[in-house]
Amino acid sequence: MENNKVLILDDENAIRQFMKINLEYQGYKTCEAASGEEALKVFEEENPAVAILDVMLPGINGFEVCQKIREKSPKTGIIMVSAKSQDIDKILGLERGADDYIIKPFNPQELILRVRSLMRRVNLTNDKIEGEKTNSINDGPFTLDLYAKTFYKNGQEIDLTPTEFAILKNFINSKGKAMTRDEIMKQTWGENYSNDTKIVDVNIRRIRAKIEEDPAKPKYIETVWGTGYRWN
Repeated sequence: MENNKVLILDDENAIRQFMKINLEYQGYKTCEAASGEEALKVFEEENPAVAILDVMLPGINGFEVCQKIREKSPKTGIIMVSAKSQDIDKILGLERGADDYIIKPFNPQELILRVRSLMRRVNLTNDKIEGEKTNSINDGPFTLDLYAKTFYKNGQEIDLTPTEFAILKNFINSKGKAMTRDEIMKQTWGENYSNDTKIVDVNIRRIRAKIEEDPAKPKYIETVWGTGYRWN
């Protein structure tokens, strides 16, 4: 059975209840925390599939919570929530391992769209092709295990976030094709998803740091100037 539990971290009770009501109406289970410290405790107890983390908190902030969750659980989906629209907040969250971000104030439809899109990536193994004989994709030194949601280079496992896993799956299935940022976003985040394409660049940078011998001179994920990226 799929894990559809969502952790909601926000120090404002009204905002937590707003998210809780809308998520549970869509069939998700929820657990709550009012501080970063409480969120880490609840995370250990509840093992949510997705965590929605407010950035500005008393005590440890959302960025720190994101980093600690990511260290413990690479496969958990993480959405950062910020009242600021500055690029630096978005980039900081993504660099700490977040899969997505949402800016306050937001409407219920946007919240649900973000969570649904991320849940799809978290539960990526369920999109296996009917009649498929293997649950893994092999390409050069890489193996993508669709069943266990694990990724290997030369037999060594590399921890990936749900978003990084989805991007690599799409890359390997489109080997040699120059893909625009919009194409990558549509394939990874979904048709109706709209956000800054910087989210693609940050994820590519994170993936390169994990799989390339020299991320400054990438061998596997090539930049196609004026277009986007290509998997070699």
